[in-house]
Amino acid sequence: MSDETDNAVDQESMADDWAAAMEEQTGAEGDTASADSQEAKPVDLDELNDETIPLGDPKLDVILDIPVTLTMEVGNTEIAIRNLLQLSQGSVVELDRVAGEPLDVKVNGTLIAHGEVVVLNDKYGIRLTDVISPQERIKRLR
Repeated sequence: MSDETDNAVDQESMADDWAAAMEEQTGAEGDTASADSQEAKPVDLDELNDETIPLGDPKLDVILDIPVTLTMEVGNTEIAIRNLLQLSQGSVVELDRVAGEPLDVKVNGTLIAHGEVVVLNDKYGIRLTDVISPQERIKRLR
């Protein structure tokens, strides 16, 4: 039982650390947001609400617990099988992305946002810098 308690305390502590880091970052960016129009803008969650589906709708509740895979893509490249077979420890593979360029954030392979890597307590995270609107995602599916 003490392991479960320790684990819960560790998770709560980690959540507090993430919240503090995000609050600190938001406060630091607040001063420069007007200077750079390319800064991340808050997402208006009202645009994601579908007024035709009540929040307590049991049809919607069924899908809310379905797990999806969230991935961050640094870049990619095409490589011949001959070169692939020659890769060994220490080999470097050049990607199609420039250093400092935002990562692609995908859900089940569909691009939903761009972001940058952050580190907190030796763990990686991602700060979303540009979220693709639901309308744009639907256009990309076609």
